[in-house]
Amino acid sequence: MKINEKYIKRCIQLAKNGLGTTYPNPLVGSVIVCDGKIIGEGWHKTAGEPHAEVNAINSVKDKSLLKKATIYVSLEPCSHFGKTPPCCNLIIANKIPKVVIGTIDTNIKVAGNGIKKLIEAGIQVTIGILEKDCYKLNKRFFTFHEKQRPYIILKWAESQDGYIAPTEKIEKKPVWITNAHSRQIVHKWRSEEQAILVGTQTVIDDNPKLDVRDWTGNNPIRLVLDQHNRIPKQSQIFDNQVKTFLFSKIKSNDEKENTIFEIIDFEKDVPNQLIQSLYRHQIQSVIIEGGRHTLQTFINANLWDEARIFYGKVQINAGTKAPILESKQNEKFIIGTDKLIISRNHD
Repeated sequence: MKINEKYIKRCIQLAKNGLGTTYPNPLVGSVIVCDGKIIGEGWHKTAGEPHAEVNAINSVKDKSLLKKATIYVSLEPCSHFGKTPPCCNLIIANKIPKVVIGTIDTNIKVAGNGIKKLIEAGIQVTIGILEKDCYKLNKRFFTFHEKQRPYIILKWAESQDGYIAPTEKIEKKPVWITNAHSRQIVHKWRSEEQAILVGTQTVIDDNPKLDVRDWTGNNPIRLVLDQHNRIPKQSQIFDNQVKTFLFSKIKSNDEKENTIFEIIDFEKDVPNQLIQSLYRHQIQSVIIEGGRHTLQTFINANLWDEARIFYGKVQINAGTKAPILESKQNEKFIIGTDKLIISRNHD
């Protein structure tokens, strides 16, 4: 492995520590190397807090070494004032002579300006190291800024005979198709995405919390389709504990600080109206967990980036059939008795 790739790979590892906590900012990791040794590391932890480069520079004990060091960063250093000052200014102020960058930041606020600023200051800049890996790391951030929509993940669990739910249920709670390990993975995924979307019937049938109780992390913003305001007011989604958007035909009087009604036209293109609303609210990623109609609507509109489908050993015999998705680029994983297929809609 080439030396630049070695350290950018480490930047990517560090950046992943911020997955689920940096929104609306990207995931960024940084490593500082002097005389073949790492002297500083950092990653961006939370929006509004110091960026990766700042944390890496602050971690260097002997600051005199910075004048002969190389700073590696997975994403182009910012050049604008946001909640924190530009990272470019700090790199220049510390007279770090070399900067190695994984990928350019396509956000219009940066978009090459950081690199330009560093070069103008006489710094040697290398760009495009493990570029595809660095881009993939921030697939949510780049999709949001380049396509003006969130990164969309479809998720469902399917029985051995092709159902996602039985016809009749005794209690208003989920019927488990997968094992406990698969369910924990789903909660981990929820902690990584900014929002979670479900349809009316899923809430009526299961009364879900849509939280991360089997994992440690932030609960996602809840998004619920409820055209005719049919969801019972005692449902757990109305607990006002997590920001919740209800997409409805008419506004309800039940709007609270954390429970917001968004009016859309259900006679028109619902998926595109939804993603336009999410873009306005700065939501960069969403995991869609049901029900079948909601999932199939996004599939039919070809509005999805990943599909994560569990196949359990359970037989249901009659009920709600699983969505129909044409097979794309698949990865297969075995989780105990379950099989997980991850399909991607593009490279």
